[in-house]
Amino acid sequence: MSESPENNQQRRTFLGILLGGVAVILAGAFAWPIFRFLSPLEGGGEGSQVRVSKEQVKVGGAHFFDFQGRPAVLLQPSAGNFIALSAVCTHLGCIVKWVDDKGEFLCPCHGGRFSTEGTVLGGPPPKALETYIVNVEDTDLMVG
Repeated sequence: MSESPENNQQRRTFLGILLGGVAVILAGAFAWPIFRFLSPLEGGGEGSQVRVSKEQVKVGGAHFFDFQGRPAVLLQPSAGNFIALSAVCTHLGCIVKWVDDKGEFLCPCHGGRFSTEGTVLGGPPPKALETYIVNVEDTDLMVG
């Protein structure tokens, strides 16, 4: 039994549409992660701020929080003096830890040390921790 040329043409058209649809879906599946990687973070713009209660930041202590999708830390080295810093080490991007008894930050990856102002005290970090603006509003602190 031979098929008519018209049936063969309809079959080719159907398979072409089907393969084209699959190709579009696969292209979208591969392009979406690339698009999300290259697009800016949602809510991570310059104008975003984080509100932290003053009670959470003890004198001589540190309070870690998220700021614009990245770890940050608030310090109160002396009463009423607040400092906000990035908690990401400038060497390889590890999260720094607060060493209470020394009053400084330590990077657990390669031993980088930072002061309460974020300056490098020792180790391999090439530059200081990034600082953020802190505004005092009644019982809260506004970072950013």
